[in-house]
Amino acid sequence: MALTILNQTVIMLILIIVGIICAKLKLISSSTNKELSQFVLQVVNPVVIFMSYQKDYEARLVKNLLLTFLFSVIAFAVTILVAYLFIWKKDDRHTEIERFSAIYSNCAFMGIPLVNALFGSEGVFYLTAFLTVFNIVIWTHGVITISGEKDFKQVIKVFYSPTIIAIVLGIITFFLKIKLPDVPTSALQFIANINTPMAMIVSGVTISSTKITELLKNVRIYYVCLVKLLIIPLIVALVMIPFNIDEMVRMTIVITSAAPPAAMCTLFCLKYNKNSVYASEIFAAGTILSVITLPVVVNLTEKLTNLLH
Repeated sequence: MALTILNQTVIMLILIIVGIICAKLKLISSSTNKELSQFVLQVVNPVVIFMSYQKDYEARLVKNLLLTFLFSVIAFAVTILVAYLFIWKKDDRHTEIERFSAIYSNCAFMGIPLVNALFGSEGVFYLTAFLTVFNIVIWTHGVITISGEKDFKQVIKVFYSPTIIAIVLGIITFFLKIKLPDVPTSALQFIANINTPMAMIVSGVTISSTKITELLKNVRIYYVCLVKLLIIPLIVALVMIPFNIDEMVRMTIVITSAAPPAAMCTLFCLKYNKNSVYASEIFAAGTILSVITLPVVVNLTEKLTNLLH
């Protein structure tokens, strides 16, 4: 499994480099990249999610989906606790950006392609539970962390998002055993297939706007990435290993927890007038370093599981 993750992350790195080249050659501007990012988040990802529910009803799938919901909540509770323990508040630091980056992963952009590569549509099916919890927590705790304001109206907006709508429609079709005809299925599958290349190219264009030389000098960024990419996912794995649950459920949550920092940190920083450059630098460093750390986390999780079971 670790080898599969390594191969997939190398593929993603190549696609990210393509995005960087496109930005440097001015083939994709920053404004175009924002529109492409919205297209991936608002159209492509929801299609991938919906299509993951186009499968035969099985009691095993329902049980594992509910378990993923439960352990996703536990994973976020653990993640938030660890982030606050390892990233202390100091006046001369952007603590809110560092904590946000450590807690929230790029679980849609990076998580969906990785889980899909490992487990296919069944893995994405379970991932939808994690994404549901992610969206609720990021639009409540995440917004409060960056803005410093309690705006619970954001919670209502979560349920109107294309991701949540796709999950609800998917669940309805799954439980009512509704299958789409071949023609619309093929059309939607074409859209789903562009998820990985588009998401990675968009990430590459985003990374191209950061100053790599400044990034390399900032030791603090490496520390935040260490917490996000290694410490948190390994602690999440240790919490989950003692429970007798399906390996696919466990690994889906571990992989999404080990994904690089969320690009949404930069978007929130722009909205609430925080240091968006620093957020972008953490995103860039985390995305690049995840090529190394993701296979390590998966390999260690497998070894720990075999050792403790």
